[in-house]
Amino acid sequence: MDKLADSLLEELNCEPVFTIPVFGGIDVLESVVVTWIIMIVLIALAIFLTRDLRIDHISKRQAIAELIVTKLTGMVDKMIGEKGSRYVPYLTTILIYIGFANIIGLFGFKSPTKDLNVTIALASMSILLVEGAGIYHLGVKKWLHKFTEPIVVITPINILELVTRPLSLCMRLFGNVLGAFVIMELVKLVVPVIIPAVLSCYFDIFDGLLQAYVFVFLTSLYISEEIE
Repeated sequence: MDKLADSLLEELNCEPVFTIPVFGGIDVLESVVVTWIIMIVLIALAIFLTRDLRIDHISKRQAIAELIVTKLTGMVDKMIGEKGSRYVPYLTTILIYIGFANIIGLFGFKSPTKDLNVTIALASMSILLVEGAGIYHLGVKKWLHKFTEPIVVITPINILELVTRPLSLCMRLFGNVLGAFVIMELVKLVVPVIIPAVLSCYFDIFDGLLQAYVFVFLTSLYISEEIE
């Protein structure tokens, strides 16, 4: 169990990769560097797939790009509904990022979503979008009035949701990614070969993509509730 505890601490600990020599030194953590790598890969892939776009006689590369965009945006659009269509590009981008972040461990990198700071940032961004959508669609007066519905006495509970929603998004994503790592380490202690490889495919691919879907689904649900 000491080995498991050491592995867990090592996995949770994000070491600084380098330090920017300004304001007394700013440490750039491993999770930030891996996020930059994901961004570079996604940007390069987007540039490659969208070169020489045509209206007719499209290339196979363009067909793949259109298929990816259509499927992902269509999936997110179904989650959020017609009224929230303006938020689909953001939600699709978050879906792609978290999906890549969760499966990047297959390539020897530490997943950024194992850093609590990353999941807090993602949850905070989403909740700011949720509340911003409520203000934009309802106006400040109606948005504030929603906190008193259905009766004034539960206003404190409605206000508390401003904290519990991002906390829920943050801890659900972080907890599931961390939980998958703990299960894998326990399995390795009991059955060192074959089964860990099979379970790794499940947790690193299927479960990682599922957590990305759940995060975006909940964000879409919160936005839909706000703008109704």
